[in-house]
This record gives sequence, structure tokens and C-alpha cells, in this order.
Amino acid sequence: MSHPTSHPTSRRTNNRIALLPTAALLLGALYCLLPVAWVLVAATKAGDELFSTFTFAPGTGLLDNITDLTDYRDGVYWRWMANSGLYAGLGALLSCAVSALAGYGLAVYRFRGREAVFSVLLAGVLMPPVILAIPQYLMLAEVELTDSYPSVLLPLVLSPYGIYLARIYAAAAVPTELLEAARVDGSGEWRIFRTVALPMMLPGLVTIFLFQFVAIWNNFLLPYVMLSDDEKFPITLGLFTLLNQGSNTPALYTLVITGSLLAIVPLIALFLVIQRFWSLDLLSGAVKS
Repeated sequence: MSHPTSHPTSRRTNNRIALLPTAALLLGALYCLLPVAWVLVAATKAGDELFSTFTFAPGTGLLDNITDLTDYRDGVYWRWMANSGLYAGLGALLSCAVSALAGYGLAVYRFRGREAVFSVLLAGVLMPPVILAIPQYLMLAEVELTDSYPSVLLPLVLSPYGIYLARIYAAAAVPTELLEAARVDGSGEWRIFRTVALPMMLPGLVTIFLFQFVAIWNNFLLPYVMLSDDEKFPITLGLFTLLNQGSNTPALYTLVITGSLLAIVPLIALFLVIQRFWSLDLLSGAVKS
């Protein structure tokens, strides 16, 4: 007895439909990567090549552009990069620590008003940062902290989205039975958090660190409002000032493009390092199971 087989035309139709999601993903990837590819190619062009007919063929001026960028105002660009590293690295680390403590507390402990606090956090997630920039400036101006490194760092320490993620991850990753067993053994709450809960929350905290680092590295509005001394500028604000000056000095456009390319490199490196950590964590979890 022969089994019925699907019609060849029907199979071809199904295959074409199955290709649609892949095609959509490829178009989305092309849309996201095309500007990066343009910056990569444009950074290799000399000034005369950049403003003539542009092609995606790489130029020969990348090293000269980096040298000119380094020489500009005695290397102020690298000062901006160092400032961004300080703001993003320290800010993400402090924010991650606060998110871990607050998220763990909201997930583990039962207290009056807990859900109200969590609702306020959700409202903070939905609130655009532009609404808070001016009030934050006015508050820091009252204590004479504007135009300083703390004026950029302090508002970034508390991240409603980071606390939300930490709370969700702690509730899923830290078993209540394990915490009770540690309390029965006589461990204090701080020791339980540090030795039991924190290692279990580590993969989620790494994700929070990555999100915060990228958000702070790309942050423009808060430094723009808080800072007036360009020696304290992060890379985003520094490149913005270069771009504004380029209207009078077109040669600076080449420096802006080269600087934009170099500013992407730390983010790519961080992502590759953290991706390796995620892979090792998943592998260790599989081995333990």
C-alpha cells in the first residue's frame, strides 16, 4: 500500500514561505550593519577622497587619520575616550552592585509596600531620561557638583531597568530552600547574599553590566547638560563638538568619522569578552547538571 506524498508544488510553496523569516532577518542585519560598514570605509579615506565621489572601496588614509586625530589638541580625543571608560566602567559597576542588592531584596524578602516599590521601578523604566536630566542638573547644582565627574556618575548609579532585571533573575535563579538551609546553618543575611545568592545571580548581573556599560558609553544628553569643561567630556559629547566645528573646518569631518570608528572598538571588545563568559557559564551549568 503506497503512502500519500505531498505535491511538489505544495512543497516548493512551503519552502518559499519558510525563507521569508530568514530574508527578513538578513534585511534587518543589512540595515544595521550598513552604517557601520560606511564608517569603516570612510575612516580609511583622506579628506579629498571623502568629499569626492565616495565608493565602498577602502582608501589608504586610515593611519594618517588616526595620527591627525591623536595630534588634535594634544590628544584630547584619547582624554575623551578615557573619560567614557571611567563613566561607563565605574558607572556600570556601581549600577550593577546597586541592582544586585535591590533586586535580591525585592525578590527574596516580604515586606509592606514591596509591590508598590516594584511598581515605581516599572514606572521608572518607562520614563524617558530626557525628563529627568534638568531636575538632576538642578539638584546637583544645589550641592555644587555640576561640571564634575560625579555629576555624570551619580545619576547613572540607580538603574530601574537593572533593578527590574536583577529582581526577575534572582526570583528565578536563587531557590528559597537553599536560602532557608543557609539560615538554619547559622549564616547571616549578608553572608548568604555574598556566598550563596551572588554566584547564582552572576550571569544575570553580567548582562546588566553589559546593558549599563553600553547605555552609559552612548549617553549624550546627561553629559551635555552637566558638563561645560571639555576636558571632562565623554567621547559622545567630544565628537559632537568636533562635528559642530566641522561646519567651519571641513577637515574635522574626517577626524569625526575616524573617532566614531575607534569609539566602537571598546564596545565590540566588551561584547566578545562577555559572550565568552556566557558560553563558559552555560558549559559549566551543563557539566554540573
